[in-house]
Amino acid sequence: MTGDAHAVGQGLLPARAPRPIVRGERIHVVGAAGAGASAAAFLAHAAGAEVSGCDRGASTPYSEALHARAIAVATEHDAAHVLANPAPPFRLAVTKALTAVDPGHPELEAARQAGVPVEAWQQVVADAAVSQGGRLVAVAGTHGKSTSAGWLVHVLVKAGRDPAAFVGALLPASLTGAGPATARWGRGDAFIVEADEYAGNFDAYRPSLAVVLNAEWDHPDVFADRAAVVDAFEAWLRAPGADERTVVINVGDRGGAELAARLSDWAHRVISLAPSADADAEAGVRYELEDGRFRIEGLPLQPAGPSGAAPLEAVLPLPGAHNADNAACVATAAALLGLSGAEISAGLASFGGVGRRFEVKGEPGGVLVIDDYGHHPTAIIATIEAARARYPRRPVWLAHEPLTYHRAAAMLDELAAALAIADHAVIADIWAGRDPDTTITSAAKLAEAVAAISQDEVAAPGSVESTADYLSERVKSGDIVLVMGGGRSYVIADRLVELLRERGAE
Repeated sequence: MTGDAHAVGQGLLPARAPRPIVRGERIHVVGAAGAGASAAAFLAHAAGAEVSGCDRGASTPYSEALHARAIAVATEHDAAHVLANPAPPFRLAVTKALTAVDPGHPELEAARQAGVPVEAWQQVVADAAVSQGGRLVAVAGTHGKSTSAGWLVHVLVKAGRDPAAFVGALLPASLTGAGPATARWGRGDAFIVEADEYAGNFDAYRPSLAVVLNAEWDHPDVFADRAAVVDAFEAWLRAPGADERTVVINVGDRGGAELAARLSDWAHRVISLAPSADADAEAGVRYELEDGRFRIEGLPLQPAGPSGAAPLEAVLPLPGAHNADNAACVATAAALLGLSGAEISAGLASFGGVGRRFEVKGEPGGVLVIDDYGHHPTAIIATIEAARARYPRRPVWLAHEPLTYHRAAAMLDELAAALAIADHAVIADIWAGRDPDTTITSAAKLAEAVAAISQDEVAAPGSVESTADYLSERVKSGDIVLVMGGGRSYVIADRLVELLRERGAE
């Protein structure tokens, strides 16, 4: 099932060293309503480019930020977007979710015939970062990228540093200064990017500061195992880039420890961190979470004082041990960016989260509905445990929309074991994403696998709409509904809240 990462980006120019965006250059973004492509359009526009876009799903939570800035996003794909203008765009940016399934897409072919460079949207973000001029900080890892990148943005904003950023989840208006968006434009000395390892997506980023939260097997269509994932991280970090570089790695994670060991001969700075309880890990930064209070010591604060930096403490607003891991990485990166211990502590404690990461949607009729993007077995387990820790003795319904057929098929047993931890599991139809083959598994097969190890009935009602309808007829006051998945799973949460409110009004 594992394929070739280069085939996923077939027809795209290879990642290159970033260059400033030329004011007035015209950039066309295909798939502009996606989380990442919308950020590329947003940031290119802020950097002075003339931006247009298209997407058949043009009305999404991510596209609203483009509409608010009068960036035209057509609701269909058409080669005329490239050829019918007074002149072709300077370049065309696109997501690999499209090139993976349709490398001969008409707009892409039209661009190539017109001699227009066709690049991944990440290249536009990297160029916008050079245009903005701040220090590039890349937050990478299999899990926790959006939460951690958004958290770091929040810490910097609260400290008055005015960063620019791309985060793969909606940042609230309190951080963007306008409406929710996956990007922020600022004039400060840092540009934060969420750096995704899939098929070389992060290759365009040449950070002076990188953070690796963890490295676990995911994306089975391009990575055969965890070692292949670690290979990708190592190659990215060793690629030519800034003269002085630092990487922060959580070596409490097995893949992180393997990566740090491989970088023992690296010419740049490696800062390792790990939980205090992990006696086997060699780390200079240690942290712990006890009774809801987070404590971290060994931060590279400046000035450190004659006896080193004092331990930093904070009450974390986000639940779960995995968010203590995220907070430790954020605190370390913030210290390297020159923030004081007081600024870091205040920022950690006041973060309200980002969109679709343990996002409470409402509690109509006493039913608490939480929406979360998690789709990997590890993320599902961590989020269920976090929900039970924050809301003890409340039954947990897990409504899951599997993200891609290839992942669901490759990880069927692991997914089933994760879903079975919930008190009740409901599985929506699989979101195909970039999958050309939708026959290799199904939501019903996953439900059968869960039922084989669960005491409770497991349902696969169909679409996300049907899944919300199914839940609305069965949940009761005191229950928690944890909606998890990519694709359109957010519809389950939104529709369920609406149905429960209507039920309460009857």
